[in-house]
Amino acid sequence: MWRALRSNLIPDTLRIWRHRNAVILGYFQLAEEEVNFERAKEKGIDIVRRFTGGGAVYHDLGCLVWSIAVKGPKNGGTKFLYGDLLSGFVEALRILGVNAYIENVNDVVIDTPAGRRKVSGTAATLAENYYLLHGTLLVETDLEILSSVLKVSRAKLADKKISEVKYRVANLNDALGKRFHMSDIIDAIIKAYSKILGKRAVIDLPSREELNLARKLYNAKYSKPEWNLLRFPSKYFEEDINRDSK
Repeated sequence: MWRALRSNLIPDTLRIWRHRNAVILGYFQLAEEEVNFERAKEKGIDIVRRFTGGGAVYHDLGCLVWSIAVKGPKNGGTKFLYGDLLSGFVEALRILGVNAYIENVNDVVIDTPAGRRKVSGTAATLAENYYLLHGTLLVETDLEILSSVLKVSRAKLADKKISEVKYRVANLNDALGKRFHMSDIIDAIIKAYSKILGKRAVIDLPSREELNLARKLYNAKYSKPEWNLLRFPSKYFEEDINRDSK
């Protein structure tokens, strides 16, 4: 989606989806430092790497995943990403009647009877005036598996610049004692971003060009152990993809 937007194959796009069990690593992370491999193998959990930074996250069908890619202001920078764009997701939760806030720059937390809890983490990238923000929402994720497959280092826990709520996660449904249906959450996200961006949403499927590009990226990069498991994956992936695209 990010490449397609920058190649003018698609307009500003919001994508929302779910998929089966997987750990998604941030670009700069080393798999063995972030993942309990034995537990991941036992549960059939895939380990893959995204091209943006940030921390490792766990996905299952109880987790809603969203990405938004837009052409925005030329000098918007991270303020536009984690201010304007992330505020759209916060607005979606507020539409649902949830008191939500941004914390630690890129986390979304909510008020619960037990205090504030993190229900969403995000990562982003930008190039010139093109912006991508993506994140997760824990709705009814298996938190036992999440906590057993992801490692949290003592160094991270000791970092006083990061509030401890970053590692105190909760499901939206459990934390508030309510059942939010995925369809209602999706509708709220669409409504919020339509409002923030001042654009009418048009529901559509990925184009043939997008799907072809996605297959090329998967075959050349995202299916490779060298990309998914090493720290600082080799740039030859980009060279191969760019050469194949000509």
